[in-house]
Amino acid sequence: MTLSAGIDVGGTKCLGVVIDEDGTIVRRSRKPTPHGRTAFVHVLADVAAELAPYDTLGVGVPGLVTRGGTLRAAPNLVDVQELSVGPLLAERLGHEVRIDNDATCACAAEWRHGAGRGQTDMVMVTLGTGIGGGIVAGGQVQRGTNGFAGEIGHMVVDPDGPPCPCGRRGCWERYASGSGLAMLAQEAAANGALGDIVAAVGGIGAIRGEHLQDAARDQDDEVLAVIDDYGRWVALGLVNLTNILDPGLFVLGGGLAASADLYIGPIATWYRRLLYSADLRPHPDVVFATLGEHAGAIGAALLHELQH
Repeated sequence: MTLSAGIDVGGTKCLGVVIDEDGTIVRRSRKPTPHGRTAFVHVLADVAAELAPYDTLGVGVPGLVTRGGTLRAAPNLVDVQELSVGPLLAERLGHEVRIDNDATCACAAEWRHGAGRGQTDMVMVTLGTGIGGGIVAGGQVQRGTNGFAGEIGHMVVDPDGPPCPCGRRGCWERYASGSGLAMLAQEAAANGALGDIVAAVGGIGAIRGEHLQDAARDQDDEVLAVIDDYGRWVALGLVNLTNILDPGLFVLGGGLAASADLYIGPIATWYRRLLYSADLRPHPDVVFATLGEHAGAIGAALLHELQH
C-alpha cells in the first residue's frame, strides 16, 4: 500500500498527515509555525520525520509558489519570501518534495475526497484570516503559467477600500474573509449598533466574527444585518468568479465553515441578485467543505498525483 504524506503550513501551525490510497488519515503531526527561513525549513523537516515512513511528501504553503517550489511571497508568514522551500527541504530529507499553494491543496483534497468529489469544474474558496482559492477546470487542478493561479482573495472589489497586506486596497479578502466579517461588525458598532456585543467584549476593536454567532442564532436583528452585509460581499466575489470560470460548484472552506448555516442563506440570496442574467442560466451549487482543518494537508499529500 502506498502512503502519502502532506504538510499544511498555516500562520500559526504546521499540520501534517499521512494518508492511504483511499484518503484515510493514518498518522498526524502538528508543530507551531516558526519565524525565519532556517527555522521554517527545520520545522518542516521535523514534521516530516514524525510522519515517516511514507512514500511521497508534499507541502502546502500560503502565498505565491512557483512550479519549482520557491515561495515568492507570503504576506501572512514572517521572513520567508523568496525561499526555495522545495529544493531546501528535499536536500535536507534526501528525497523529492512537492510544494504548492495551501488553498490549491485544500481544493485538491475536497475535489478528490470531499465535497467536490465527482466534479469536473469547481472552485474552492477558503474563508479564513484571508481568502485563498483553488480551481479545478476540465477535471484538472489549475496552477497557471507560473504556478500562481487561484489568488482569488486579491481580486479588487473596491479600489478605495481598506489596505490589504498584499500592498493594494479593497481586495475581496478585506471584506469576505473572517477578518473582513470582524471589520464589518466593528464598522456597524462604530455607527451605534451591536451595543450588547461591544459591552461583552470590552470595546469595538475587540469584536471578532465569532462573537456574532450566538447572537445571530438568537435572531438579533443588528447582528443579522451585519451577516447579511457579509453575505453580499462573499456573493460579489463568487459572482465575479462565475462570470470568469462558469464552475459547476463552489466549495467554501476555512474557519467560517463551522457555522455554515448562518451564512449560506445570505450568500445565496445576494448571489441570485448580483449574478449576470441570473434567470437565464444554471447556477453553480454552493456548499461548505467537509474535510475540516485536514483538507490542506490531505491535498498536499496528493500533489505527487496532481501536479502537471
